[in-house]
Amino acid sequence: MSPEVAGPRSGCRGEVALTARMEPWQLALCAEPARIAGWLERHGSPLNVIDPSPLARNAAELAQVARAADVELGIFFARKANKALALVDAALRLDLGVDVASERELAQVLARGAAAPRIVVTAAVKPRALLARCVAAGVTVVVDNEDELETLAAVVGAGVRSVPIALRLAPFPAVGRAETRFGLPAAELLAIADRHAPAGEGAPLRIDGVHFHLDGYDAAERVSALGESLGLVDALRERGHRVQFVDMGGGIPMSYLDDGGEWRRFWDEHRAGLLGGREPLTFNGHGLGLTAHEGEIVGRPNVYPYHQEPTRGAWLGAILGAAAPGRDAAGTIAAALRMRGLQLRCEPGRSLLDGCGLTAARVEFRKQRRDGRWLIGVAMNRTQCRSTSDDFLVDPLLLHVDDGSRAGPRRDHPIEGYLVGAYCIERELLTWRRLRFPRGVDVGDVVVFPNTAGYLMHILESASHQIPLARNLVVAPGAAATLDRIDGGP
Repeated sequence: MSPEVAGPRSGCRGEVALTARMEPWQLALCAEPARIAGWLERHGSPLNVIDPSPLARNAAELAQVARAADVELGIFFARKANKALALVDAALRLDLGVDVASERELAQVLARGAAAPRIVVTAAVKPRALLARCVAAGVTVVVDNEDELETLAAVVGAGVRSVPIALRLAPFPAVGRAETRFGLPAAELLAIADRHAPAGEGAPLRIDGVHFHLDGYDAAERVSALGESLGLVDALRERGHRVQFVDMGGGIPMSYLDDGGEWRRFWDEHRAGLLGGREPLTFNGHGLGLTAHEGEIVGRPNVYPYHQEPTRGAWLGAILGAAAPGRDAAGTIAAALRMRGLQLRCEPGRSLLDGCGLTAARVEFRKQRRDGRWLIGVAMNRTQCRSTSDDFLVDPLLLHVDDGSRAGPRRDHPIEGYLVGAYCIERELLTWRRLRFPRGVDVGDVVVFPNTAGYLMHILESASHQIPLARNLVVAPGAAATLDRIDGGP
């Protein structure tokens, strides 16, 4: 057994391992299971543990690539990826902007001292009250449709200082892709701009930028969308608008796994299990988006690509160095931006928060089903470590804890089974994959889900059954562990 497997990771492995990439602070903390168990006793289970430090490294990686391409880059932290205010504070200390998606998010960011030029509001639905707060604060609003623009114009009224806006473009979909639900085609945006936000000195609505939001992580799709965006910028400038930026939204990829071979092997073995070539790897043969049909696998994986290349800086570099489409075809995307004097903006969430958090929870029971499979009951629910995909495909850690309360000897015989959660639902699985526990599992042990800060902690969290939401504990280097201000911390 390697030194790494002999350490905190040794308590739990997937039947086909998917070994998480972990920060040194995470591994050091997991080497102190009693400390985590004490936090769970004090703050409840589950508990989100957050260290904002890696955010600076992740942002610097993107900024360095942009500097090398001589492109001005504006990075706006996607607040919806995590609600902890410590991460907002970290972003502001780094002079990053913040992307907010609701009125409450906006109010909290303003209260943390963010200046209006460092805030962009991208909410998918913008009630009148949110738009009124945007106008009062003078923050940039990404306008998605004509109804939104009409409402914003009515809120602004006459004689009010101009409000900066960006028009959200719906780019042509790539082959095999569905139309995006966000934004409008360029021709429609120009028409509604002419009707509701014509250019002119002192105009109440000032078109400062063009924005788009794409699903997935494909760099070529971003290049194509940037080409369309530049064409829209040119058309707006011909109408007299002084457009200053193009914002390509989020979707900057990261990897949870260092070993691409593990990722490929998992899918090979999973497909084999679905086709009957081996025992399924998942609870009741859950397909994770795939289905066996007449001896073939159909469908697409409905999970985040937990291993992918390139990521973050290399991915951005490939976009900036790509040949620009359309009238800029003789140059690169970077050159096209420079020629127009445009800032490129982005709104990363997951890739900025890579390495910034983990989620810990307490084991409350273990039992065997009739078929011999073990079910390990954990004091959390599946919404507290899940995004919109079917599963969290990273091996959890199982930390053995002996707090002196155990009446008998530790139950340490090896078992295989599934982590199940607190909701009274038959399919309440914390992970669909079957896991191996080489040194057993006992009540009071701690399950740790690594690298959960980006979306996994909060995007779907639910307090159903009146079970409280998880608290968020900040463990910044050199400081005592404290609850985040979102939970009433100092």
